Amino acid sequence: MNLRRLRSFVTVAEELHFTRAAAKLFVAQQSLSKQIAQLEADLGTPLLQRTSRKVELTPAGEVFLVAAREALARFDQGVTEARRIGQGQQATLRVGFIVGAALELTTHILSEFTNRHPGVRVELHEFDFSDPTAGLAGATTDVAFIRLPSTTHGLVTTSLFTEPCVVGVSAAHPLGTRDRVRVEDLLDEPIAIGRTDDTVWRHFWSLANHRGGQRAQNLIETHSQSEEVEVVAAGMACNITPAAARRYSPHPGVRFITIDDYPGSTVAVAHRSNQLNPLVTTFVDAAKAVRDRESRIIQTIQCAPEFG
Repeated sequence: MNLRRLRSFVTVAEELHFTRAAAKLFVAQQSLSKQIAQLEADLGTPLLQRTSRKVELTPAGEVFLVAAREALARFDQGVTEARRIGQGQQATLRVGFIVGAALELTTHILSEFTNRHPGVRVELHEFDFSDPTAGLAGATTDVAFIRLPSTTHGLVTTSLFTEPCVVGVSAAHPLGTRDRVRVEDLLDEPIAIGRTDDTVWRHFWSLANHRGGQRAQNLIETHSQSEEVEVVAAGMACNITPAAARRYSPHPGVRFITIDDYPGSTVAVAHRSNQLNPLVTTFVDAAKAVRDRESRIIQTIQCAPEFG
C-alpha cells in the first residue's frame, strides 16, 4: 500500500468515473484500474462496485475513503511544514476570533501555546459578525475562538465556558431602570443583530426560537460590535449580547440587563474536521489546559454581575 494508490483511490471515489479520474491523474485508465485492484488486494476487500453504467463505493470503500483522505492530508501538511522549516521559514499558526475572543482566558491560552511552541509565529485575525466561524469556513485560519450557537458543519469544537446573555437598552428606554427581564418583555422590541448568513447565529441573537414560528418584524443589521452598541445607545434598537459586553463594550448611554429565561452563549475553540496540522492539536490542548486550570476566571465569567 502506497501514497500513489491512496491518491488514485480518492480521485476515483470523488469522480465515481474511471475515465475522468484517469484524466485528472494523467495516467492511462488501464493503469488506474490496476492500482485500485492492487489496493483492494492489499486490503482484502472490494472498495468500489463497478458496473457498465456506474461506479459506486462499497460500505468498506466509504470507510476507507475517510482514512485515505486523512492520511494524505497529514502527509501533505508534513511535507509543507518540512519544506518551510528547511528553507528557514518560521512555522505559523493562524488564529481567528470574533469580538471578545475567549475573554480573560485569551492571553493565558496564547501564552500556554507559545510556551509549548516558542518557535511558532502566531497570527491573530479578527472577523466581524458576517463570519461567525472566524475564518474557518473559508480556510483563512487554522484554529479559532468562536461563539455558539452557530453553524458548525465540518468543524470540531471544544467548549471553554458558557456565559449568561443580557439585553442592551438605551439609558432612556423604559426597561433601563430594571435589573432583570424575561424574553417575553423583548419580543416586540426592535433588535440590532450582526449581519450574517448563518441562520443558527441569527436565530439565537434575535430570539427567533421564542417567537412561536413568527419572524421578527424589526431587525436592524449591524457590521460590528461598536456599531451595534451605538445603535442601542441611540435608542434605535436593543441587542441580545453576552454578559461580557458589560466589561468589553461599556457605553454611558447603554444599560445591560440580565435575561432570566434565556440560555447562555458558549465560547469554544474550533478547527476544521479535516485540519490535521499538529500545531492545531497543540493549540486545542493548550486551551483545554488553561480552561481546566483557571477555574476562578471561568467562575467570574459565568457568574457575571446582575446589572450594568
